[in-house]
Amino acid sequence: MSVLTRDEAQTRAELLDVHHYTIELDLTGGDDTFDSRTLIRFAARVDGDTFVELKPAELRSVTLDGHPLDPEALDGNRLTLPNLTAGEHELHVDAAMRYSRTGEGMHRFTDPTDGETYVYTQLFMEDVQRVFAAFDQPDLKAVFELSVTAPQNWTVLANGITEQADGVWTAAPTPLISTYLVAVAAGPWHSVRTEHRGLPFGLHCRRSLAPYLDADADELLDVTRACFDRYHEKFDEPYPFDSYDQAFVPEFNAGAMENPGLVTFRDEFVYRSAVTDTERQTRAMVIAHEMAHMWFGDLVTLKWWDDIWLNESFAEYMGYQTLTEATRFSDTWTDFGVTRKSWGYDADQRPSTHPVAPEAVDDTASALLNFDGISYAKGASALRQLVAWLGEKDFLAGINAHFARHKYGNATLADFIDNLAGATDRDVHAWADAWLRTTGVDTLTPRITPGEHGTCALTVDRAGSRPHRIAAGLYDRDLGDDGGRLVLRERLHLDLPHTETHPIGKRPALLLLNDGDLTYAKVRFDPESFETVRKELSGLPEPLTRAVVWNALRDAVRDGELAPVAYLETARAHLPLETDLAIVQGVLAFAATYIADRYLTPEERPAALATLSELCRDLIRRTEDGDNPGLRLIAVRHRIDVAAHPDTIAAWLADGTVPGGPELDPELRWRVLARLAVLGATDEAAIAAELERDPSATGQEGAARCRAALPDPEAKARAWQAMFGSDDLSNYLFTATARGFWQPEQAELVREYVGRYYADAVAVADRRGPAIADAAGRWAFPAHAVDADTLRLGEECLRAADPIPALRRKLVDQLDDLARALRVQGG
Repeated sequence: MSVLTRDEAQTRAELLDVHHYTIELDLTGGDDTFDSRTLIRFAARVDGDTFVELKPAELRSVTLDGHPLDPEALDGNRLTLPNLTAGEHELHVDAAMRYSRTGEGMHRFTDPTDGETYVYTQLFMEDVQRVFAAFDQPDLKAVFELSVTAPQNWTVLANGITEQADGVWTAAPTPLISTYLVAVAAGPWHSVRTEHRGLPFGLHCRRSLAPYLDADADELLDVTRACFDRYHEKFDEPYPFDSYDQAFVPEFNAGAMENPGLVTFRDEFVYRSAVTDTERQTRAMVIAHEMAHMWFGDLVTLKWWDDIWLNESFAEYMGYQTLTEATRFSDTWTDFGVTRKSWGYDADQRPSTHPVAPEAVDDTASALLNFDGISYAKGASALRQLVAWLGEKDFLAGINAHFARHKYGNATLADFIDNLAGATDRDVHAWADAWLRTTGVDTLTPRITPGEHGTCALTVDRAGSRPHRIAAGLYDRDLGDDGGRLVLRERLHLDLPHTETHPIGKRPALLLLNDGDLTYAKVRFDPESFETVRKELSGLPEPLTRAVVWNALRDAVRDGELAPVAYLETARAHLPLETDLAIVQGVLAFAATYIADRYLTPEERPAALATLSELCRDLIRRTEDGDNPGLRLIAVRHRIDVAAHPDTIAAWLADGTVPGGPELDPELRWRVLARLAVLGATDEAAIAAELERDPSATGQEGAARCRAALPDPEAKARAWQAMFGSDDLSNYLFTATARGFWQPEQAELVREYVGRYYADAVAVADRRGPAIADAAGRWAFPAHAVDADTLRLGEECLRAADPIPALRRKLVDQLDDLARALRVQGG
């Protein structure tokens, strides 16, 4: 299969003006393929040759302007259209297309709970070619008119309002949109429908999830309406489509996809089990993020994939900011700082880093790799810094000018910056060069020098080249009766590098750079402030301030400046007093996944697990009165995950409850069983019994993970064969199996598979494509095997083999993380 290059896209865009697609899909033909008939009306500006893309199971016929073309001329995914003359043309394509089991193209899923089948499209980047023939690049926008023949009991959803007659569903023609934004979701959906501001709104999920969707429908619709109204206050352009449906679909690879009028979400967001309020906030943020795309991404679309940040960074920033302004979730930036920013920091310090707005994205395979922590989290952080520097009024003025000039069209970074520059006297072009065209993370370090009469002055050392507008928080100890608290004396607003030395009066107990988290940079502490952090972190009054401190400690561990054990000791001392759920969850996750499993040696790991277990027990005791069920749920989950002995959690499973609550719902039951499997305290019979109790799709995934986690050579061999020896596993079942396979407690048992991993991962990625390649690189990598041999084998693989780009990128990142872990272990 050929990937599309930027040069080819530019050449084709200069030649063609694509007007209209008429697409007929027939979903009644069986489990393996569906019929796809496409009529494309387009014009050639001059005489020339071009090509159309498709990936059929069978190409039955192709007709150009009434003249048949040879289907055998299809070369990979390209069919040449030779000898076009200037003027109007019609292309007819009739093909059978394969259903996907990997979340790419037209994904087909049969619900094990009730046997009902659902299909939906995910057409991002190049996957429209798996569904219908297309001139597949974002700057060849067109009107799309779809009709879908579906089984009698199905409902068909699409980008526009759909109507049904005699088994055929017809969708209203779209406005001008890009090929990758076309969407269809079909099946016996359970739907909740309403109207808002004259538009039909809908929520849709599998029938087996109906009770759970109904339970949360009011919350979901309240968030949707609130964000919709807030965007209409921010943006001059009204919502550009005729309806707003949100479909929660199975085995979805992304968090969600911004298809105009039909946003698709992974259906884990329809909660079957208890969740924390922070998890509800995350779901609400995804709703806000995807809705922002209706303007930035859908109404105005990038011209080429080097500007993917224009879509994702904008939606990420707007999602968090709008949720804070318009809903009950008023502290979203703390969660962003804990969970998203670390994603960006980590990605930006690996060899695979790239600018937020890279200049050299030569083809679609390269572009697909840029959907990462840089395009999302770093880009959103850069926009937040831009708003702090520019002011929201001028920022929104520039955004609205951008929408007005490019609506229903395509735009570039240069267009975006020009529109921002037109709304302000500031040098936005210089800002963009410094922030969007560079890589890496700046580091800010304070120097406090004594002056006269007990006063001090602050100087900030900056390792890096970007300008920063930040606040420096000066905190003093509370001298009241209670003690144990730090009180904000003042926040100094600094522009770096312009601010050189700033008087700060008497020396504070803690000086915190980037207080409020308005910029994207690592921060360090002066020695006295660091001692205050170690002893009094939990006394800081605001969660966002504490999040900045925890991120600084995390960075210091990763950079070898703070011993992993010291981080654990700080967590042990202060996390039992923490009130913010995002911070508790983030600190525990880093402590378990990175410190205990990677940054400490195998000999040190048991003590780390014991510390984390004690910490979780403290949190569980603290929540016995039932006042903070979310905090208790986080503590219970992590207590299960770090259990070194089976007795306590096995008793919870047998009783169906944690003493004092919560009762074990399906998520907790599978979590306990997975840990018991790792510890060798359960067996296949117990897993089968649990699957009979919960035969749902998530139950199937839980069983796959448990079976792969059993400390038994035959179980490991079966799991490996399922992942790498056959192509039967769906994307979700592959991931579940991979997550169970590698366990630090079983290092000796699986040692032989470390050597087999690289060749087998390369082979499965070649056979199954980017989605499985991503899963194989992310979840099936032996991350626990922190040793020089694992690193050497991986480096040899990259030199000798030729992994597809999606796997190569994951391996480069994993090996860099492994090398970092080796350095941290070595002190």
